[in-house]
Amino acid sequence: MTRDIAKVGVVGLGTIGGGIVEVFARSGIETIGVEVSDEALARAKSFVENSLQRAVDREKLADADRLEALGRISYTKTVADLAGCDMVIEAVPEDLDLKRSIFTQLDDIVAQDAILATSSSAHSITDVAMSTKQPQRVLGMHFFAPVPVLKLVEVISTVVTDPAIADQVTELAEQLGKQPVRVGDRAGFIANALIMGYVNHAVGMYESKYATREDIDAAMMMGCGYPMGPLALADLVGVDTIFAVLETMYEQSGERLHAPAPIFKQMISAGWLGRKSGRGFYSYEKPGSSKVVADELTPAKGAAADAGLRDIGTVGVIGNGTMAMGIVEVFVKAGYPTTFVARSQEKAEASLGMLRKSLDRALSKGKLTQEKYDATLALATPSASYDDLKDVDIVVEAIAEDLAVKIDTFQRLDKVCKPGCILASTTSSLPVVKIAAATSRPADVIGMHFFNPAAIMRLVEIVSTVITAKDVRDTVDALCAKIGKRAVHCGDRSGFIVNALLFPYLNDAVSMLEEHYATADDIDLAMKQGCSLPMGPFELLDVVGNDVSLAIQKELFTEFRDPHFRPAPLLEHLVKGGYLGRKTGHGFRSYAKK
Repeated sequence: MTRDIAKVGVVGLGTIGGGIVEVFARSGIETIGVEVSDEALARAKSFVENSLQRAVDREKLADADRLEALGRISYTKTVADLAGCDMVIEAVPEDLDLKRSIFTQLDDIVAQDAILATSSSAHSITDVAMSTKQPQRVLGMHFFAPVPVLKLVEVISTVVTDPAIADQVTELAEQLGKQPVRVGDRAGFIANALIMGYVNHAVGMYESKYATREDIDAAMMMGCGYPMGPLALADLVGVDTIFAVLETMYEQSGERLHAPAPIFKQMISAGWLGRKSGRGFYSYEKPGSSKVVADELTPAKGAAADAGLRDIGTVGVIGNGTMAMGIVEVFVKAGYPTTFVARSQEKAEASLGMLRKSLDRALSKGKLTQEKYDATLALATPSASYDDLKDVDIVVEAIAEDLAVKIDTFQRLDKVCKPGCILASTTSSLPVVKIAAATSRPADVIGMHFFNPAAIMRLVEIVSTVITAKDVRDTVDALCAKIGKRAVHCGDRSGFIVNALLFPYLNDAVSMLEEHYATADDIDLAMKQGCSLPMGPFELLDVVGNDVSLAIQKELFTEFRDPHFRPAPLLEHLVKGGYLGRKTGHGFRSYAKK
């Protein structure tokens, strides 16, 4: 039998616990918060009061409702004061022994039909439940920070959890204005199981000095639309918390991706726990602050003068597809005369219409004057001959992802282009060094990976090979700034930054679905509502195309030979069956025909 939930206790009033107190109180439920000291209680009370006041200031809450919510909250240092609660939620740090001791106490304090829940994101709910005499009334209720804002709540049942209790807690989450998803008890549940592997991968990338912390975070924010980069996210969640979750996941999975990067232990030993300690992957103004301050790793502002850089006055683009014409638009809008080469003059002239249509939209929205429109359009020259590129200062290749075709293209450019001309490829997955080695000027070849739509997306991954000249790298970096792009630098290995982090995460989601742990809808919901991602993994896979995703995943597996990167069988089966996503009308979901 379940009981009405009119009074709730919360043990542990940190960021998560304090947020849980606020949410319950705002929903009309009497709430008691428990902490270990007067100082901790004062800090928690201030946290809740400030959060409620911010909601009023942002017109998310009426002041009268704020006062009513505060009137429903009481605080105590004594766990025994929770005796009359209908439900108690534990939200202490991720220490299994501590959690188990709390549940052992609660078991003897609250009524036999009261519900006990843990907000743990790292430890087995079953391990916690088995410290009680009635494990059937124990379950997980995993909130996400900031609790008053994020909608997701993962409701986790163990093998002994009473289904009626899980049903009631699910309904309760809905009453709180949350979006619950029901899952079983395994490390990481949905959101953390997917996001923690991604964060760990990014930390390993940083630790190996493949890319800077700023470039890794900027790449994922600008390339994928994520609200923050993985290293900033680790600082927000807490380096020690991330480590604890990964350790638990690794104990269960044995996957190398879940083995915490060695730098985690070093940072924890140094006390670099993230925002809460004032130092993590970044440095902060003070403990608890979100304001990043410069430290010894911060790149110097105000790049060096143009001395030593190659002059870029004119541009060539190979290709006339969507990506190529987007790149042409970027350059002509920045004032660079740009010649783009298609397979025939007819195709080149037709593609000029794509540019004209885009400029027409900008003109109609008042973003371009007629004078600027005419001047910009006049900078674009359609061509069918590589000979028209003989005097340009840089050529950007934007054709199909076929190594043989790209090599042939660069060999032709090598014969035509003047000495000192930079040859850049927009490849997103192929080795730039193989393209460079096919020319007589490999030091002049570089990767310049734009993101689609190129005219809108600000990110460009600059990919240097072991033989790329420094002045070529520096020139392209300066050029990106002049055309309004944010350049990130990385070495020449499969996936560069964005795809190397994104696609293993997507592959993990496919594996989770394949194992029937959660539905595609619940997984997408968890990642959007729990991690604030713009799209769920299955929405994104269907947009990108399952065939494209499979090809990139295969490239990653071939490059790194990590068993975890092996494409999920379900992804391969969908591609074989022609379920490629939106473009075919069927993928992980079905789409109406236009």
